[in-house]
Amino acid sequence: MASVVSDPKRRKVLIIDDTPENIQVLMNLLRDEYAIVVANNGERALHLATTQPVPDIILLDVLMPGMDGYEVCSRLKRDPRTESIPVIFITGLSDQADEQRGLDLGAVDYIHKPFTPSLVKARLRNHLELKSHRDHLEELVHERTRELILTQDAAIFGLGILAEYRDIETGEHIRRTQHYVRLMAEQLKEHQHFKGYFDRNTMRLLFNSAPLHDIGKVGVPDNVLQKPASLSEAEFETMKQHTVFGRDIISRIEAAMRNNAASAFLRFAEELAYTHHERWDGSGYHGLKGEQIPVSGRLMALADVYDALTSVRVYKPAYPHEQAIEIITGGDGRTSPDHFDPFVLQAFLDLEEEIRLVCLSYREPEGDP
Repeated sequence: MASVVSDPKRRKVLIIDDTPENIQVLMNLLRDEYAIVVANNGERALHLATTQPVPDIILLDVLMPGMDGYEVCSRLKRDPRTESIPVIFITGLSDQADEQRGLDLGAVDYIHKPFTPSLVKARLRNHLELKSHRDHLEELVHERTRELILTQDAAIFGLGILAEYRDIETGEHIRRTQHYVRLMAEQLKEHQHFKGYFDRNTMRLLFNSAPLHDIGKVGVPDNVLQKPASLSEAEFETMKQHTVFGRDIISRIEAAMRNNAASAFLRFAEELAYTHHERWDGSGYHGLKGEQIPVSGRLMALADVYDALTSVRVYKPAYPHEQAIEIITGGDGRTSPDHFDPFVLQAFLDLEEEIRLVCLSYREPEGDP
């Protein structure tokens, strides 16, 4: 049995009861103010509770054949789609233990039969008003969170532009590596080794923080950063310091914010800046090895090497995609597969075509490095 009094302007009340007389009494009482939906068993009730638009409130009997009201309430509160809908028990069970059980399951009220009509209407109105206030507060929280995310993204983007202005080799590099990191993270999020790491927020922060991996180059002298030839050993040591400069720049920004909650979004940027030249075998800039290297650094290390291979550098031409893959998987004296987390490397190889398309999509303008 299911019945609807449809009016999109009215709040929706789901009545769940197996006794037609009880349903009729409640419908007669409420139909002038509310849109009414009715179910006479638990299975039908659960279906209607998730039908859009979902009910604003539920009136639920306890004693029903098959699935009783307690089980219905328990399932409603376990389902993210219905957990926030207020449930009021209306039942002939009057024992205090029964009432306590209903409230413990998440019901907001417990009304005994036979009930006073004015009492039902008053409690219904009060709980709907409380739900409206709660929903409004949640909207404010969501809006404030959205504003904070936009602020964070703007700050990261601004710092990324600073790095791009400073480095003649950057160009589309930061955009390509950003997308390589995102692709690998998406590929690995269901991998058992990384289970639970790549949640929605982590994915967003990794993507937005990736452009900051070379921010430390603002501290490298022009004669080294923009030298149109291979670097000497001493100059290379100076260049390596950009990872330290980047970490320290971001760390100082975090410290200046003096708010862990607000500055936490920079954690990935700090990791990326310091560890994107680390190698799985420990032969990288700072000697970090294996699991000592943050996941963010492992992703960027491979993205950075592939992008260097497929881009023009002062010491080499841009290699085609196929040659870059051969070097990464087979080694060439400078690059070796032992440099990369094997799980990350496999994800990269599984995404070879997607990686190639990103490389082509963000190609440097003709004549640029």
